[in-house]
Amino acid sequence: MNKVQRLSRRSSLAGGLLALVGLLTGPGAVWAADSVELLRAFVRDVKAGRADFTQTVSAPDGKRQKVSNGQFEFLRPNRFRFVYVKPEPQTIVSDGVKVWFHDPDLNQVTVRKLGDALGSTPASLLASSSMDKDFELKAEPDQNGLAWVRATPRQRDNTIQWLKVGFQGSTLAAVEIADSFGQRSMLRLSRFQAEASLPPETFRFVPPAGADVAEQ
Repeated sequence: MNKVQRLSRRSSLAGGLLALVGLLTGPGAVWAADSVELLRAFVRDVKAGRADFTQTVSAPDGKRQKVSNGQFEFLRPNRFRFVYVKPEPQTIVSDGVKVWFHDPDLNQVTVRKLGDALGSTPASLLASSSMDKDFELKAEPDQNGLAWVRATPRQRDNTIQWLKVGFQGSTLAAVEIADSFGQRSMLRLSRFQAEASLPPETFRFVPPAGADVAEQ
């Protein structure tokens, strides 16, 4: 897999996590029957936040393949910043119009229009008005102490098959994403801050000096 393909795949996974971050806090206990409405309410109501994340990617045979970690910040609608710290540094920034993918190892920047980069992937959940239009939402049985919601894209594309959101109490505990390559990605969150004060420059990206910039 080349660098652009790897970054594009990460963008959809990152968008899935960001789109659902509003679910991290909420009132009262959560039951599976209520999890769909909880998803709708918090995607609609929580406007900004930041958190740390750990992402574990498993191969189609189920074996653990790779663990990454980093931080993210978001501001609705459609503005976000993901910074992968380990093992490979990567940065993904959306200013609400374009999405910038930066690979510091290659000093390479790929720029795509927001709609082209996100399409009908989970990142489209960042705009609450499109959630039910783009995804079929279904509450799933509790498993391993978590209440789950499955979101399946109504329009099939070449990126995401489905994603599942797991709640522990009123907190989002896990997001599992299945992609068209047969991989599973499990995202776990920590140190979430709802309604964080984020300056506008958080979501601006200026390519480093000498970077190879490709706009798609």
